[in-house]
Amino acid sequence: MRQLQDKEIATLVVYGCSAENWKEVLVDENFTADFIQNVHFSGNITLGIFDKVVELPGGVRKHTGIFNCHLHNCSVGNNVYINKINNYIAGYDIGEDAYIENTDCIVAEKGSLFGNGTLVACMIESGGREISIFNDLSAPLAYIMTFYRHDKTLVQALEKSIKEHIEKLIPEKGTIGKCSKIVNCGSIKNVCIGDYSRVEGALLLDNGFIVSNGAAPVVVGAGVMANDFIIQSGSSVTDAAMLTRCFVGQGCIISKQFSAIDSVFFANCQGMHGEAVSVFAGPYTVSHHKSTLMLTSLYSFMNAGSGTNFSNHMYKLGPVHQGVTERGVKTSSSSYIMWPARIGAFSAVLGRHKGNPDIQHLPFSYLMENNGESNLLPGINLHSAGTIRDVQKWPKRDLRKGEKIDPVCFDFLSPYSISKAMKGIEILKDLLVNMDPEANFVWYQNCKIKRSSVRKGIELYEMAIDSFIAQTVVNTAETQNSNVTSGAGEWVDLAGLMAPKNETDALCERIAGGEIPVETIQQELLQLFKNYRAFSFNFVKSLVESRYKKSFDKLTEKDKNDILKKGKAAETAFNDLILRDARKEFSSTSKTGFGIDGDDAVRDADFEATRGTFDDHPFVVERKKLIN
Repeated sequence: MRQLQDKEIATLVVYGCSAENWKEVLVDENFTADFIQNVHFSGNITLGIFDKVVELPGGVRKHTGIFNCHLHNCSVGNNVYINKINNYIAGYDIGEDAYIENTDCIVAEKGSLFGNGTLVACMIESGGREISIFNDLSAPLAYIMTFYRHDKTLVQALEKSIKEHIEKLIPEKGTIGKCSKIVNCGSIKNVCIGDYSRVEGALLLDNGFIVSNGAAPVVVGAGVMANDFIIQSGSSVTDAAMLTRCFVGQGCIISKQFSAIDSVFFANCQGMHGEAVSVFAGPYTVSHHKSTLMLTSLYSFMNAGSGTNFSNHMYKLGPVHQGVTERGVKTSSSSYIMWPARIGAFSAVLGRHKGNPDIQHLPFSYLMENNGESNLLPGINLHSAGTIRDVQKWPKRDLRKGEKIDPVCFDFLSPYSISKAMKGIEILKDLLVNMDPEANFVWYQNCKIKRSSVRKGIELYEMAIDSFIAQTVVNTAETQNSNVTSGAGEWVDLAGLMAPKNETDALCERIAGGEIPVETIQQELLQLFKNYRAFSFNFVKSLVESRYKKSFDKLTEKDKNDILKKGKAAETAFNDLILRDARKEFSSTSKTGFGIDGDDAVRDADFEATRGTFDDHPFVVERKKLIN
């Protein structure tokens, strides 16, 4: 870089430019003053060269340069376009090929952390489970920070490591990355904007970091207001969404006037129309509809129906109650749950429930309202076509590109859900034993279960266990790893990462016992993810050994054939039930409203023309292949 020549200063003055001190303006060796007009410079300024023409949508062409603005303590890279800054740009390093136009003010103050270190009071509105967010925060690390508060030594060690990590992340000045675009915006204050970002029409951005890159750009759209936030790569926040003290992970979509306060959203979450308050949203949490309130709860792979309402208004000493919905929970329209409550994995909630149900050990269930009572059908969701379709679509809808920060296990049947089902069998058998012989139903955790549903739940859980064991035994070569010995016993789901509890406990002990950098902690969490299949095999191995009372290596061919036979029978039965459930979508009732001006033949033809036939549906074809 060099100082401006007298001739260049004279040219800039003619073009309406001024400076507090021209000696503080440094330029590239090949700089020319031809495309700098009506600009005031103050503080330390560095300028690149401007020798390109930018072509905009619609064929409009604009020459790069700086026009109609005030720059203070800024560096401007090559071929940047800046025009119509109503107030000023201060304290920013602006990358090459950035495009900035018609924006009120862009300012970065010295000492800003750009959203990093913001304390997000998730789960409890009044505090107690705060997460200190940062640019590359992962879901399992956030889970440990949130839910392991009982271990004060662990939490203190994590807070110290995170603070040191944040200090390494923060640039000295604000950054506007290369090839980024900022147009038609209001105030942008203390926000780092990553490479290839598109910020168009945002009203207010204050204290945040947009972690964008060329492979996975971030989009921030019209009407957005965000304070104290971080948005990771590949995400979009658009259409007047409002964020306050929020973390948005990779591949998320926040749109359609969605508002969120003190909430974290991890990989591939979607929020539209509704509201989130103090929410921990694990991967693939989705809320698409108006009047949906997600409040003070843990979610993961969750789909909230329209008008779903989670309430913590049972309190007398403040909004302190929380809820846990384990992975794969789905709610129907106008569902209601009063916290505290805990809903088991892959369960469906229909209707209103004020009895604080705790059905964590009865996964794959339907929780239904009937005359004001909570009725429970254990295990029934194991053969729901809708649930199986959800499980199949999650991997296909992964919007993340490049490095994936959140380790996500997609399995429907897993050591985590199967261990819950095993506990469920114990609970249901105990209920049967202690039931009044004349009673048709029994109460469990404020939920009413029919005697027939208790028996059916045991049967379905047993089938799920048989199916899971057989699948793992068939794939033994793929899942065995002599270097991995853990897996038996209890498992945990760290917001998408399923792992043996003893492994996560051991990691937490190492964190609490010494200064482990955040990078190392997250690498160890990724290693747990990489070992998932081997852990899962060891879980099944232990389960088989307890059933057959012999070492897994000593299983006879007859034993293995017995395992595979049971698994095949369970899988065939499940597929038959799933197809039967899917066939309901092609019933005469489903055809209501088709063939609007014709008879039944026209109705059927109209339905087939728009919906296809049962036998040709891709989901049905895939399930039939599994049977054959």
